[in-house]
Amino acid sequence: MSELKNRIEKALFEARPYIEYFDNVKKKIDELEEKATDVDSFLFLLNKEIEVAEEPFKTDLKIFLQKFEGI
Repeated sequence: MSELKNRIEKALFEARPYIEYFDNVKKKIDELEEKATDVDSFLFLLNKEIEVAEEPFKTDLKIFLQKFEGI
């Protein structure tokens, strides 16, 4: 398993209790992971997604990001 995939799985697990729309977040994270080539490009894509997302999905993505960066 790649470093990126491993970090994503851990962050999703840790963030799950705090995310309101978990299935939507997981779907979006999976889409971004497919486009990303490494951790840095994934973070770039995720931050771009957060910029355009609307609440409460935006907050869910921020919670995931916080967990992801803490790993």
